[in-house]
Amino acid sequence: MLNPFASATREDVMCTVRVVNTFENLAAHVELDDGVTVEPGDEVLVHGKPIIVPFGESAIERRKATITRATWLERKWTKMTGDLEFMELLEFSFSGEELS
Repeated sequence: MLNPFASATREDVMCTVRVVNTFENLAAHVELDDGVTVEPGDEVLVHGKPIIVPFGESAIERRKATITRATWLERKWTKMTGDLEFMELLEFSFSGEELS
């Protein structure tokens, strides 16, 4: 069994960053090279200056990224508590108006 208290490991990889700023879409997406996958609890830091894209345009840049791998204990904790935290992503609104 893996040591649950082992320190986190770091891995540097190249990545492609795509940023879109249009009326239909405001998005940023990172694709890691060489089929590298990110597991629950891992953190990815993309290096470099912020990518600023004017309205109506998109940009693609190559950057270096550092992946900090979660320890065994962090990974288990993330899996156990992840289902509880999804509620933070929801936005609720209540009003006094009746639905028609």
